[in-house]
Amino acid sequence: MNVILILCDTLRRDHCGPYNGGLPLNQCWSSEAPDWVVPTPNMDRLAARGTVFEQCYCGSTPCMPARRDIYTGRYEFLERGWGPLEEEDLDLPRQVSGPPNQSVARVVAQGYRVSTLISDHFHLWEQGSGNYHMGYTGFDFVRGCEADAWFTAPREGFPCPEGDRLNKNERHWRNVYHVRHQESDYFGAQVLQRAVAWLERNHSEYQDFYLHLDIFDPHEPWDPPEEILRMFDPRGYDVPDMTAAPPYRKWREVLTESQFLAYRARYAAKVVFLDHWLGYLFDALDRLDLWRDTLVILTTDHGTFNGDHGRIGKLQTHEFDAVGHIPLIVAHPTLAHGERRSQLVQLVDLYPTVLEAVGRPLPEMSADRRLHGVSLLPVLEDATAHTRDYALYGQFGKSVSITDGTWVLHQSPVAGNAPLNWYGYCLARFLHYDLGPYQDGRRSVLACPSWPERTWLSHKPSDM
Repeated sequence: MNVILILCDTLRRDHCGPYNGGLPLNQCWSSEAPDWVVPTPNMDRLAARGTVFEQCYCGSTPCMPARRDIYTGRYEFLERGWGPLEEEDLDLPRQVSGPPNQSVARVVAQGYRVSTLISDHFHLWEQGSGNYHMGYTGFDFVRGCEADAWFTAPREGFPCPEGDRLNKNERHWRNVYHVRHQESDYFGAQVLQRAVAWLERNHSEYQDFYLHLDIFDPHEPWDPPEEILRMFDPRGYDVPDMTAAPPYRKWREVLTESQFLAYRARYAAKVVFLDHWLGYLFDALDRLDLWRDTLVILTTDHGTFNGDHGRIGKLQTHEFDAVGHIPLIVAHPTLAHGERRSQLVQLVDLYPTVLEAVGRPLPEMSADRRLHGVSLLPVLEDATAHTRDYALYGQFGKSVSITDGTWVLHQSPVAGNAPLNWYGYCLARFLHYDLGPYQDGRRSVLACPSWPERTWLSHKPSDM
């Protein structure tokens, strides 16, 4: 069958209708906080056609480590940090489409499948991580998102929050100035429009194709269309010069309450915007009758703090549920429509799932580079099928978490090992975590001599 994998960036599961009805679990931070639901009718539509996985956890974080998990079926954070695919990686596009730089005719003649990447995620081609597109039969990049170094003029005279003029988001506002004139010009909308155009041209040409859509939304910059933002921010909080992204900090240390609520509203609006354009793609699948032979997967790399644990953003502390517990919806042509699964699954499982779906074998792997993922197709066929006993996730050289789906153990790095001197593709250093004592009675500190640093044990139902 065909496979369409839709990978969003920084999508919180509680903002998705199939999870908690789209009611954010972090609403009650002030007496003036609005009480709203995030409407995602197209995610609901996909869930009705497919299977909602209740216990999906990320793996390696943040953005590019999560993608290498998907592309290799292995946890990247156990061996290195942010970076490109490596020569020894048996990456997913090459397993689907064979050696790179072949003609399409040769790809098909050798029994491989045609694959295409369409994305606005500029990290896929930036220095230090940018070779994830090379194994596909074809790829299409939407330029201009976040810090994509695209337009250089004008130097001044374009709308840009003052707080962004001296950071990387200045590039984003200049790019937007040149290309954004209506909602369909937003970068995420362009990805999904190009996906539909690709399907219209190719769906009858190839069987068992693999279409990978990597969408930067709802990652910052949080600059949704104004009409959608008004759904969540009708008062226009006192934020005359809102930057495109919040600082990754304890929000009360760096933001007023109005600024905090405005960021939350902008994030929710970005999710609604994304859902609207997912509907554009799903309408095309209806029109082209592709649901009957296409596996559609919707997921994300990780979530983000949006007031949870007093924080906003990510990369500051343990991967609590706001970051590590992610949405995954899989719509199979014939199996498990409108059902839910509670097995522990992770992003590394997408690698064997895609290969099995398009009819390609798993590659042989050495004992020291074994596959960490398992195919999800047996879970769709059998609601009792086993996947794993625990899910492991975290950041290289930083925090590590492990869960059985009921409890999660969060382990801090060993502070005495700082700084982390690691030769890699990015100049990331060891972070000292300010975990602080929680006094809400729902989390406890383990005094465990086998762990050299503070360890947190959280009960899942109360740690959302």
